[in-house]
Amino acid sequence: MQVGDTSTVFWAEEAHELENLFGEVMRDDPDRGTDALTALYSAVQSGKFALGDADTRFHVLGLAPNAARIAIRFWETTTAMELATRIQRHFEDIRLVHADYEPEHLSLFRLLTSVALLGKADNIPSNLGGEVLRAILEDLPYPAPLLNLAVQRCRAEQEPTYARAAVIKASLNRLIRRSPTTEREYQPMLDPANINPAYRLGRLFAVLEKIQEEASPGLNATIRDRYYGAASSTPVAVFTTLLRLKNHHLGKLHRGRAVQMETLIGEIMDGLADFPRQLALPDQGRFALGYYHQRQTFFTKSETTNTPEGETK
Repeated sequence: MQVGDTSTVFWAEEAHELENLFGEVMRDDPDRGTDALTALYSAVQSGKFALGDADTRFHVLGLAPNAARIAIRFWETTTAMELATRIQRHFEDIRLVHADYEPEHLSLFRLLTSVALLGKADNIPSNLGGEVLRAILEDLPYPAPLLNLAVQRCRAEQEPTYARAAVIKASLNRLIRRSPTTEREYQPMLDPANINPAYRLGRLFAVLEKIQEEASPGLNATIRDRYYGAASSTPVAVFTTLLRLKNHHLGKLHRGRAVQMETLIGEIMDGLADFPRQLALPDQGRFALGYYHQRQTFFTKSETTNTPEGETK
């Protein structure tokens, strides 16, 4: 299969189920990919494959053009079960709450195009696809440019999309696991207990936008269109203004809803000492993920609502 500029060849040392599953879960075919991923998860959980042994050696070779020669980008050899486990871990890392119409599992192609300019495959950096695949195969942190590009595209387009948020969550979690830090790993859905300031600021921005939308239905543009870039990079420059505007918007809501949103804002801001002057790029990723998570709660259908975080409208 082709991943960016890398031609990837894979084989087992004997006939094996993973030879079929590997290609299917990596290609951009939602239906076949979902079935293949279900089979792969089943194999990891049961410890055995429908065809072939768990200890069968499996090889993955990445080849890329280099002038008039062919360069080996990577060559990973491990057992079929270990490789299946690493692939499962990748899909767990990118798992994220999303709209019903969006695919349950994001292919590598969709992840890469989400961080490319205009979403075009031609704009994916030449080495990025191979490096991401290598990180999956060797269970390594994703390459730094993947997180950087995801954050940059969120800021440039004022929109943390499903795929970009998945890239950010996965990249941050792999860094957290390998760092001497007490930071919580990020969950597929909203984590109200996560006290990271940048994550909470993203949540706060989403709530302020929601208040504006409910106060003025049918708006062509919201605060996201005007302020997202500044809010995610230099919070102190805009949040004071946004909180002042919020009071005007709350006056247009019925009292019960206004109190509810005020309570949610209070919960999010509890423990936030001050608005940071600047957010480093990883923190801009945390901001984007907090925004995405909070927005998703507003559109999640729930029959029973016990907390403001789960409130729907």
